[in-house]
Amino acid sequence: MTPTSAGDDINRTSGSTDRGAPTSDAGPISRTVIWGTNVNVQETQNKFSKFITEFIGDDNEGSDEPKYIRLMQEIKETARGFINIDCADLYAHDTVLYQQLIRYPQEVVPIFDLVVQAEYAEKVDSESEIAIQVRTFNLCDSGDGAGGGSSGGINMRELNPENIDQLISVSGMIIRTSSIIPDMKEAFFECLMCKHSVEVAIENGFIAEPQTCTSCQSQKSYQLIHNRCKFADKQMVKLQETPESIPDGQTPQTVLSYVYDEMVDNVQPGDRVMVTGIYRATPLRVAANQRTVKAVYKTHIDVLHFQKISGNRMRTAEDEAEGGEDPALKAEMEAKVLALAQEPDIYDRLVRALAPNIYDFEDVKKGVLLQLFGGTDKTFKNSGRGRFRGEINVLLCGDPGTSKSQMLQYAVKLATRAIYTSGKGSSAVGLTAYVTKDPETNQNVLESGALVLCDGGICCIDEFDKMSENTRSVLHEAMEQQTVSIAKAGIIVSLNARTSILAAANPVESRWNRSMSVIENLQLPPTLLSRFDLIYLILDTPNKDSDRRLASHLVELYYREEDRTPKPAVMSRELLARYISYAKEKINPILEEDASRELVKEYVEMRKAGNQKGTITATPRQLESLIRLSEAHARVRLSEKVEEQDVAEATRLVKAAMRQAATDPRTGQIDLDLLTTGQSNASRTLAGQLQTAILEALAEAPNNSLRLQDLSTKLAAQTAMGVTNQAIRDALPQLQQDNAIFVQGGMRGANPTVVLAGDN
Repeated sequence: MTPTSAGDDINRTSGSTDRGAPTSDAGPISRTVIWGTNVNVQETQNKFSKFITEFIGDDNEGSDEPKYIRLMQEIKETARGFINIDCADLYAHDTVLYQQLIRYPQEVVPIFDLVVQAEYAEKVDSESEIAIQVRTFNLCDSGDGAGGGSSGGINMRELNPENIDQLISVSGMIIRTSSIIPDMKEAFFECLMCKHSVEVAIENGFIAEPQTCTSCQSQKSYQLIHNRCKFADKQMVKLQETPESIPDGQTPQTVLSYVYDEMVDNVQPGDRVMVTGIYRATPLRVAANQRTVKAVYKTHIDVLHFQKISGNRMRTAEDEAEGGEDPALKAEMEAKVLALAQEPDIYDRLVRALAPNIYDFEDVKKGVLLQLFGGTDKTFKNSGRGRFRGEINVLLCGDPGTSKSQMLQYAVKLATRAIYTSGKGSSAVGLTAYVTKDPETNQNVLESGALVLCDGGICCIDEFDKMSENTRSVLHEAMEQQTVSIAKAGIIVSLNARTSILAAANPVESRWNRSMSVIENLQLPPTLLSRFDLIYLILDTPNKDSDRRLASHLVELYYREEDRTPKPAVMSRELLARYISYAKEKINPILEEDASRELVKEYVEMRKAGNQKGTITATPRQLESLIRLSEAHARVRLSEKVEEQDVAEATRLVKAAMRQAATDPRTGQIDLDLLTTGQSNASRTLAGQLQTAILEALAEAPNNSLRLQDLSTKLAAQTAMGVTNQAIRDALPQLQQDNAIFVQGGMRGANPTVVLAGDN
């Protein structure tokens, strides 16, 4: 008996007759068993057939129809070639059968394939030609060390020789996927003498070349004809430990896994997955031309099932559609989300559920919440307008100890794809992509960085102000064009980085200086700051009443559970993550005519506020931010249309953020030039007046020249601008560039001489 399966070398079931089998008058009764064990193949088939046809489960909603017969009917509707078997159900139905699956998966899984194929033909569709494969997932804690716990499987660090050739389950983050590899399943040999052909199937991972031609009896005359061989799709997937599971002071572990046929290209770098498969060990030769192998074998996992998970261990709606969850459970969760969206205060409820341990900062929470929902990506292929990003970028800056890092941690736990990194510990290649040598092929390969791994999610960067200039420069393209361009080691590529950036930064003096602008406090380039949709200034302002409420809130977090004052229940983080996932997957709001007119009106009003003062209070980037935030607010309500109330809330959030971040401390007016150029309109006016005063003072001086100290004294006496030596030093380079003056002794001198140019 040799059943077949799609996985590599899984078809190794061997038949034998048990010598201890009972006999009858007609002779011994033969039993087919798995080689080396007393597991009866026929008995295993009968047990699994009984499980498929009789197991109903706890989520049948009053129906008597077996769960897996219902899933088979789903196969008929979707025409997919696999069925997912929950090992928790198998363990609850038959513990012995579950143990056989864990210990001998290479032999038991093909048996399951045959049983499912037979039951499908008998009970669902007898005329179907679909080859159905069994994919097992959700291993239980069986207590023998072979299966992982339902909370996360075996830790990657705990894999050892006792797990080899057993069914295991490990969780991790995918950091690399290879191109499709043709995996030979059947070789075609042809005799060079008589052209006789023979087909040889793979056995135990090897193909035995025929030594003697059966037709002409020639020795070693067979030649492999590659284009007549049969191949299957194969792909290498590299799995790494998730950041939260790495022990303190340790480096992350990685494990190689291989997927086959329909599972190829099902996952991408950045996905967090639970992998169920067979742990294999293969020998490595010392040299390619020697049969001697190394003492240490190379290990990998032959994957049977991928179950995508997010940072909070919840599958997204897209992942559920792949068959990893019972359709009845999926429908129940969707109904719960839709019912929640009908509540009138859903926006406030979601805000309260986001980071409930952080006191106050309602507007900051609303901005981060809308960032998690995100806007709608728009691509116009025919009109030539290109692509408009829907991702929202948010910057939190202010005094230390104001929960900025905690807000980032909450966002990481809620997003379906998210990475938390620190500015000081990140490099340019770590954020984008880096080139390394593949140990298998010794060729240069490209491995994704944090921004590429977060494609479609959120990248949280703490200590944003401490990043090097080279590292920050790579963010300009990623934050606006949503791509990362690489040209290294002969690899020229543009990778998608459709990622929202949530950053936290501290001022250079560790305490926010209210007399200085955001640019001066953070020492960040204006071109980078202007790419943030929302910049929140979080200050630690002493106030007796608010300090008392904050202290009470913090102290209550340290109470024992029974001593804590009961508070109104908020939405669980699990339900909030599910709500966000459903909204991002299903809801794509579009602008209505009324909302469009309201957006134009609000943008014009924002621009009008600075016309009289000669300042810029809004730019087209603010208009695009309004559109993205309006779409995100519509997603919060699970609405397919952007309405006026969404535009009103988006306008309020943008104005509140601008009032804090773009206010000129010298005039108290909003001036976006602070963020776009690093210098306010008032500062430029004062600089122009100072330059004019310098030229007038030099024109009145003997020989049209003055020492810097004398020039400073003269200007201080003539004007009321409070001129300092540093202000004059800042104004002189522009005058030199205009060829109005020249400086004797250089600008670095202690007291250089400033001379008026001859043509003046």
